[in-house]
Amino acid sequence: MLRLEGVTLNYGGFRALDRIDIHVGAGELVVMLGANGAGKSSMFLAISGLRKTSGGAIRLDGRDISGASAASIVAQGLVQCPEGRKLFAHMTVARNLMLGAYVHRSDRETNKRRLDEVYAMFPILHEKRDDNAGSLSGGQQQMVAIGRALMGRPKVLLLDEPSLGLAPLVVRQVLDTVKAINAEGTTVLLAEQNAYAALQIADRGYVIESGRIVTEGSREELLNNDTVRRAYIGG
Repeated sequence: MLRLEGVTLNYGGFRALDRIDIHVGAGELVVMLGANGAGKSSMFLAISGLRKTSGGAIRLDGRDISGASAASIVAQGLVQCPEGRKLFAHMTVARNLMLGAYVHRSDRETNKRRLDEVYAMFPILHEKRDDNAGSLSGGQQQMVAIGRALMGRPKVLLLDEPSLGLAPLVVRQVLDTVKAINAEGTTVLLAEQNAYAALQIADRGYVIESGRIVTEGSREELLNNDTVRRAYIGG
């Protein structure tokens, strides 16, 4: 469903991504592990069309989307939920959610149905639909961010550090939601520093360091990899 082939990305003289090769099959939940500054967010920005790559190809369902606009990429079914949530704090929850459907704004009937589905997934958002997003707790704001991404009708959902800054119990709830979204058929690429929790729900994973993929494997292989355990899990 998603494939990166030799993708490079430069910020001036700094190479943020160095010949990245990864693939995510239809229906998979794949986790991208790495420390701060390893290149996870740069990869997601490149995939989403928000940063121009310096080389290589990015393919979505067999189509080369390298160089396509972010809006076009969303319309083709690849949607990102960004690190830090990036909500419009002074807009209502409902407005934030509906902005996720902007590229589909002419299809009001489907958008209304999708909104009802998001409210069914996150009942608290229905209760707070008229509240400003900035007044919500961190966990509730993350629900809005995920819900907004779902309004974009993703075939492939990129989730960049959804557990960042959340309490352990809320982290568990968020990752359970990610697993449920995947179980309903959405392909997921998840970037996450909480390696142990992420690997519990993933099919496979990659480890990125200094813009390069250094390790890949199944959930079990990565959980039992001594180097991965020492660096990202502990013990």
